[in-house]
Amino acid sequence: MSERKTAKDFHPETLRLFDRYVHGDISRREFLTGTAKFAVAGVTALSILEALTPNYALGQQVKPDDKTLSASFVEFPSPNGNGTVRGYLVKPAKATRPLPVVLVVHENRGLNPHIEDIARRFAKAGFIALAPDALFTLGGYPGDEDKARELFGKLDQTKTRQDFIESVAYLQKLAGGNGKVGVVGFCYGGGIANFLATEVPTLAAAVPFYGRQGDLEKVARIKAPLLFHYASNDERVNAGAKAYDDALKAAGKTAQSFTYPDTQHGFHNDTTPRYDKAAAELAWQRTVAFFQQQLKT
Repeated sequence: MSERKTAKDFHPETLRLFDRYVHGDISRREFLTGTAKFAVAGVTALSILEALTPNYALGQQVKPDDKTLSASFVEFPSPNGNGTVRGYLVKPAKATRPLPVVLVVHENRGLNPHIEDIARRFAKAGFIALAPDALFTLGGYPGDEDKARELFGKLDQTKTRQDFIESVAYLQKLAGGNGKVGVVGFCYGGGIANFLATEVPTLAAAVPFYGRQGDLEKVARIKAPLLFHYASNDERVNAGAKAYDDALKAAGKTAQSFTYPDTQHGFHNDTTPRYDKAAAELAWQRTVAFFQQQLKT
């Protein structure tokens, strides 16, 4: 087996181009053209793209058939959203008391195997976790990253955001849950976590991983404690971080922000070379501890 690649194996400009590509700022062709100049002997722009594309086998920490967990897909109505929400619900199999609940919001590619694994990790840590699929209304995650991003661009984000609001309400009433719901989101999902903090006053906690900040004009509405995780090399997202932190502080909100040195956007995703093991593990420990504190009955 070849050695696992890391961000240091790629030219920084290649990583910046990849970030722009996966967020829809440039096309696949533009990425390949821009990356070609950084290809070395025996390496092509296409092989660089393939190396940066998620390999879900690398990031499976909890097997789907883990006997200590109970996992299933659930559906519930979202009358103000897309009509119906479908999500992956995971619980500890032998819980003897009501458990805290975490809403897990995916990146801009829908409910892929990595996010399902994240939900199982939360269940292993003693939470009930629900990971909805925003692409359900368009047929669900298609199994291909490029197709998933293409579908994502077709979503009505107003309705999709309502689906996530409805997801919080569903979890607050979930049998076996303690009624305390936190949200964690990654990239696009981090932006949704920030959005939910401004829109759902009963939300108990929010943890955005490198997500776009919320509306500055709505900061005063936030009730939930916030925990932010940022990558140091993430100009696109970090551009709004200071203004948001300052607004939260000025409004007297409970918020803590961490920026992880020498990391890339997506550093927590252990299916890609942008993964940073030390930073990801520290961010995970902080997140679990934060939820354990904020979501207890």
